Amino acid sequence: MAESNNHQQAPATQPAPVPQEPNPVCDYWQQMVQGVLAVLMFVGALAMLHYYAPMAAQGVPPDNLQQQVHELSIQVEQLKQDQAMPAIVLDRYRNSIGYIYGVYQVGFPNQRPVVRARVSGTGFLVGEGLLATNRHVAEPWYGDSEAETLIQQGASGMLESLVIFFPGSPTPVDLAPAAVSKTSDLALLRIVGADAVRGLPVLPLARAAGSPGDRVTVVGYPMGIAGMVAKSPSNIYERLAYRHNDISAASELAALSLIRPSATWGHLGDVVGDKLIYDAPTAHGGSGGPVFNGKGEVIGVNSAYMDGFSGGTLGVSVESLRPLLEEAKKPH
Repeated sequence: MAESNNHQQAPATQPAPVPQEPNPVCDYWQQMVQGVLAVLMFVGALAMLHYYAPMAAQGVPPDNLQQQVHELSIQVEQLKQDQAMPAIVLDRYRNSIGYIYGVYQVGFPNQRPVVRARVSGTGFLVGEGLLATNRHVAEPWYGDSEAETLIQQGASGMLESLVIFFPGSPTPVDLAPAAVSKTSDLALLRIVGADAVRGLPVLPLARAAGSPGDRVTVVGYPMGIAGMVAKSPSNIYERLAYRHNDISAASELAALSLIRPSATWGHLGDVVGDKLIYDAPTAHGGSGGPVFNGKGEVIGVNSAYMDGFSGGTLGVSVESLRPLLEEAKKPH
């Protein structure tokens, strides 16, 4: 029988739905789901009762519960801020924290120097044209047993040169003594030609050093030029790797905008007098760097570390820095 070529179109209207008969299986599953939800709601109510009933029994009103939740929220926000602080202080104050490089000698009058060496460290802006650092950076013979023995025999220490490289600046700036502590490893240096730092923010000083357990951030130049060379692009590293202690290497890094401080963080372990102990790691070259609290304020100046003990980084409290600032600001 031949197939017809006449095609009939389906009607535009749909046939009336046929009533469906009840499905026992679907009804059973619907009842089971409702039952499970009811059980879960009951268990949740019991859990809430278990948590809040003891508080109610202790006479803790709802307002106090809200206060506890509010305080917990504040603690969480503070924790977030503490965790973000290394990035915040670097972003805000990086250009005000510079790398110090110098050459010094110790010797007797009219004789060749007995000691001639380099010094590197960190310094940061604390006032108009004023830079805070360690005394052993500003006077490198301070704390050096060999140099101090020579000085006791009549020798004297002298800086041949002392400059600072600021991030973003292609050339170094000369430094001159401003004030030196007689009791702590602290010093202030004056920037020769304050125009070089015009517009850079001064780091804020905290009122007190803080308490053990507080979070701290340390910013500086650990390992000095070698540290900056190590984190440079490969082509720069290959060119400077074998002369990383040369000031020409620092000048080349500055010209390439590769003078960049590093940040480490840890916790304040103890405060003893004007001495801070914390576990934020550092190395030579990081001496003189700022130690920040969780609010982004300077609580001290990074000073030294104890070999073999990761929790033994030492700093000098900001409270010992203020008298030096007052001294440096007095007219001479």
